[in-house]
Amino acid sequence: MSIAPQHRIYACFFLFALTTGALLSRLPDLQHALGVTESQLGLTLIGMSIGSLLSLTLSAPLIDRLGARTTAFITVLGPALLFACVPWLGVAPAVFAVFFCTGLLSGALEINLNVEIDRLEAQYGKRFMNRAHGFWSAGFFVTALFGAVVRQSQLSMQLHLALIALVVLGVGGYMIAGMRSAPRRTDGHQGDTPRIAFPTLGLLPLCIIGIAAFLIEGAGIDWSAIYMRDVFAVEPFIGGLSLTLFSFFMAVTRLTVDPVVERLGPRLVATILLGLAACGTLLVGLAPSPGLALTGFALMGIGCSAVYPLAVSAAAQRTDRPSAVNVAALGQISFVVFFLAPPLLGFVAEYLGIRNSYLICLPVLAAGLLAVRALSTRNAVLPVTGAPAPAPHG
Repeated sequence: MSIAPQHRIYACFFLFALTTGALLSRLPDLQHALGVTESQLGLTLIGMSIGSLLSLTLSAPLIDRLGARTTAFITVLGPALLFACVPWLGVAPAVFAVFFCTGLLSGALEINLNVEIDRLEAQYGKRFMNRAHGFWSAGFFVTALFGAVVRQSQLSMQLHLALIALVVLGVGGYMIAGMRSAPRRTDGHQGDTPRIAFPTLGLLPLCIIGIAAFLIEGAGIDWSAIYMRDVFAVEPFIGGLSLTLFSFFMAVTRLTVDPVVERLGPRLVATILLGLAACGTLLVGLAPSPGLALTGFALMGIGCSAVYPLAVSAAAQRTDRPSAVNVAALGQISFVVFFLAPPLLGFVAEYLGIRNSYLICLPVLAAGLLAVRALSTRNAVLPVTGAPAPAPHG
């Protein structure tokens, strides 16, 4: 059976999200098994953040040498095996070490898959980036639902994560085995890959766009259910709908927006999406009823969906440095916001009220709207010279 190369990348995004989401769904069980407090668990989890940032800073030259397929094998299958070991460790320092190693792999995965998707876009003259990130969102959505059912059935964390690892090894091994590195962009940087990736002044507008997207994503994922509980005192099912709607509309938009980008161009699409995110955030901050608040969360999910993938594509297409370095540098700034935004918003919520923790996001969205001028007004994924016939749709 012939599998289009972009479908193999989609599978990698989906499987990594499936792996990570499975572990996150069992965090209450992990906390109980380790016998730690919430703050101690948070310090344990930060190992993944540290590993990711270190990898995003240093791993680009190694990825360049290993190639897309070898890197995908290590970074997609490795986390599944590492997470399957977590329930057996029993002590927080060992779990921290596993999270740190997984963070190293996740940072490399972020660079590898995004660069490969960008090269496929150039090779075939089609947009795949948003759909690829849509499969990441879909993987989290599926594993969140599945994880809730699994916990309700009282299946052990050991067996749950072992089953996920078997699925990832089987499906991932099959999909990655046929992967081939796409040709480099003919209009890209042709020099050596620097050893260290840091943001540059030219990359700053794209970093601002990424910050705006990840700030809204963090606000929607981490605080939506607590917002519904504290502001409207709704029952848990209604409160949970906020996260469900946010995640659902984020995934659906990512999976369907690529043809829209091809028609309207990245700049106009990003402007529309950030505008919707601002409307949703304002609605959540001022909503007089649960229904309007849920509508706001849905708009936030749509609004932040494709903004970061569009920034990634623009970073990969810059010619000042190799694409892997620019993607890694953009990822550094964006991931810092993704990891730091929830506690910072929590601080605002505690002292100024949870509604204001959403309203305070509006100036950042305004900065993102100003920064979209760094995005192209046209579809810039032109085929390389001598490219093969376009891959199947999808």
